[in-house]
Amino acid sequence: MQTTKNPFRTAPGDVHEKLGKYMLADGFSLVFDYEKSQGVNIHDSRTGETYLDLFSFFASQPLGFNHPKMTDPAFVEKLAMIALVKPTNSDVYTQAMADFVETFAEVTIPASHRNHLFFVEGGGLAVENAMKAAFDWKYRKNVAKGGTDTEDLQILHFENAFHGRTGYTLTVTNTNDPRKYQYFPKFDWPRAPTPTCVGDVAGIEASEKVSLEAIRTAIAERPDKIAGILIETIQGEGGDNHFRAEFLRELRDICDREDILLIFDEVQCGMGLTGTWWAFEQLGVEPDIFCFGKKAQVCGIAANKRLDEVESVFQVSSRINSTWGGNLVDMVRSEQCIRIIKEDNLLDNVNKVGAIFQAGLEKIASETAKIKNVRGRGVMLAFDFDNEKDRDAFSARLYERKVLMLTSGNLSMRTRPVLDMDQAAVERALAEISASL
Repeated sequence: MQTTKNPFRTAPGDVHEKLGKYMLADGFSLVFDYEKSQGVNIHDSRTGETYLDLFSFFASQPLGFNHPKMTDPAFVEKLAMIALVKPTNSDVYTQAMADFVETFAEVTIPASHRNHLFFVEGGGLAVENAMKAAFDWKYRKNVAKGGTDTEDLQILHFENAFHGRTGYTLTVTNTNDPRKYQYFPKFDWPRAPTPTCVGDVAGIEASEKVSLEAIRTAIAERPDKIAGILIETIQGEGGDNHFRAEFLRELRDICDREDILLIFDEVQCGMGLTGTWWAFEQLGVEPDIFCFGKKAQVCGIAANKRLDEVESVFQVSSRINSTWGGNLVDMVRSEQCIRIIKEDNLLDNVNKVGAIFQAGLEKIASETAKIKNVRGRGVMLAFDFDNEKDRDAFSARLYERKVLMLTSGNLSMRTRPVLDMDQAAVERALAEISASL
């Protein structure tokens, strides 16, 4: 993508200083260059250096920069036209929105969840509206069976979870960085231990048993109050914690028996990162509601027909809503990304290069003994250090070597690359990781 002239007033070297006058600008030192960034390479317009991108804007960039199909003149012209006006999608409909919703639903969403979609701007707001849908459902279920018409409903959630920074999501977010939730008022909702995802099977099963016992106890102590069990299909920021299909099936059974909705937060792990559109598709356990965002470019929720057991938020106008109903520019961009992912067989690519990446990390772990617990699905990979100090020192060295990669939990590093990452980029990443150790 090339423009005829520089449309920006601010020089690259002045970006941080200018932003710092008006806001806390303590992010990366680089200044992202739209035109010169290519594929998995982020160009820093301030220094002229290039960074290997293993974080894709906190897992939100689906494709490499300036993909030829994203810079096609006809598509760019269409995107520019849409960007001139921002309609309120909740009530004012367009051809562009209909095109996107049809593509998004028919290509990515399982048939069981296609009839109930809701769009909003922000992953946290997606999770928040999933909880509101659960509260509404549970309240109506309670009344229908002659139970208490209490509004004191709750969401059972897990340790090490990150679900957002909005009102309800602050209660269910509790990663190792307390700055994200401390001092803010929160609800007294039950929090279950997160079972370990590393070690031998016996240890994992024992950990799962402790978690399930805590869940059953919480439900027994709060009759008719638990509206939903909320879990990241793979915990991201909390340490890349994976859950066995057996554990998720137990949650499914509990929810079915106790009139509780099972909610999967796939804002980070969804939209192809694990090698399928949604991570739960690999595990054989279906949620009642799942949340999407980040690589989807548009945020929201999808629900199955269990919600139809009552007159749900998907049937009663204005029970859940927002001014914009998602961003139309994001929808048009998302539709193009989905088409590219499908046409270029990028889910197959994710599985192929992810296997190479994971095998390479396991080889480094076996040869150096400096990293351990390599794990992942697709290109959503992680590995651990013995302590946080070593992990943070490695992260700093990696950045000095012009590689962008995120920390995770107390001990982990995590990869979140674009879906069209190729084998050459994987080999380059492995070389830089090895050198940084």
